[in-house]
Amino acid sequence: MQRARLSRYGLLSVTGADARAFLHAQLTNDIEHLSPQRAALAGWCSAKGRLLASFLVIPSWNPEADGFFLQVARDLAAPVAKRLSMFVLRSKVKVTDVSDAWAQFGVWDADLQQPEVAWSADRVSVRVGERRYVELVLKEKAPQDSGADETQWTLQEIRAGRPLISAATQDQFVPQMVNFEQLGGVDFKKGCYPGQEIVARAQYRGQVKRRMVRAQAPAGVQLAPGQEFNGGTVVDVAPAENGSELLAVMPI
Repeated sequence: MQRARLSRYGLLSVTGADARAFLHAQLTNDIEHLSPQRAALAGWCSAKGRLLASFLVIPSWNPEADGFFLQVARDLAAPVAKRLSMFVLRSKVKVTDVSDAWAQFGVWDADLQQPEVAWSADRVSVRVGERRYVELVLKEKAPQDSGADETQWTLQEIRAGRPLISAATQDQFVPQMVNFEQLGGVDFKKGCYPGQEIVARAQYRGQVKRRMVRAQAPAGVQLAPGQEFNGGTVVDVAPAENGSELLAVMPI
């Protein structure tokens, strides 16, 4: 088993009596029926159907309180918390950036016998793939050892085809361009959310002309999210043997 401390993610807390209904109305996935034992990928879109953020939605440990954690790119945590709060209006919802209160870890090559979401008093472990987990631990309880290099976790995410929308790629892609519907991040039966009509039209009318693919770049080629690569746009990139591996949205 390998573990790496992660700096690429931030964390939002969404709490209050109307938190579940609020997120259900804002995100691309079905939050209304999300059980405490399950986590979900979800996107938050602009009115034009472009992803403003990608989230791992983690329900609260307390089944009687509709609270949620939203794992998000670290450079989007504060601005997304502020912008999302603008839509609360009179709902009983509080959106808080708690990135500095929780340490995050990626765990892989692990055979943990647990439900998809496993809570204890000061931490939560979420299964996100085959023998792969995300752990959130209160900062004061987190181990000081950083473990493996974080880029190894990023490489695991790239090979699993899981995109992370960051500030460099915000508002560029409809969910299907980063294969979000194939990853279970879009529910086409759940009803309205910002950009829903455009996302649905792209799905049913075949209007997606670009798709995210895995690619490799040779040694010496320096890439970052948002940069152009072979006519496409880099979503995520990590060092690998003989160069780097990346996810990029390319013309079909």
